[in-house]
Amino acid sequence: CLGETRSGVTFSNCLAPKFLHTNSTSHTWPFSAIAELIDNAYDPDVAAKHIWIDKTVIKENICLTFMDDGNGMDRDTMHKMLSFGFSDKVAVKGHVPVGLYGNGFKSGSMRLGKDAIVFSKNGKSMSIGLLSQSYHEAIKAEHVLVWKHLYLIHY
Repeated sequence: CLGETRSGVTFSNCLAPKFLHTNSTSHTWPFSAIAELIDNAYDPDVAAKHIWIDKTVIKENICLTFMDDGNGMDRDTMHKMLSFGFSDKVAVKGHVPVGLYGNGFKSGSMRLGKDAIVFSKNGKSMSIGLLSQSYHEAIKAEHVLVWKHLYLIHY
């Protein structure tokens, strides 16, 4: 379905739903997945000074939250981050980014859980991204599609 258009939306990336789990097995233990998500906040394009990690329980489900005070992502950056195998990271003032292959967020988050929701604010735009194995299982999806939503919220 690469390049396929449905309802005016061109899909840039699609995979079998089981890939989300298969890809996560590159992390043999949860701490490497946590380190991957922390490394993302340290990359020079993010420029986070602080990162907070918390655990909470929602409807009997344990949820981990990762929050940083970095630059945030606009809609295009969020789309690239959710796309598989895409990275345009470059060194900034000698600070070489950790993530160069466009896989860390997907493998790390899916190693820690079946669902990941990303909220980001960049300037005056806010973006939300979702990777969900649970949803794909519930609807018996045949493909994972990564696409840009048509709406951009400004406040």
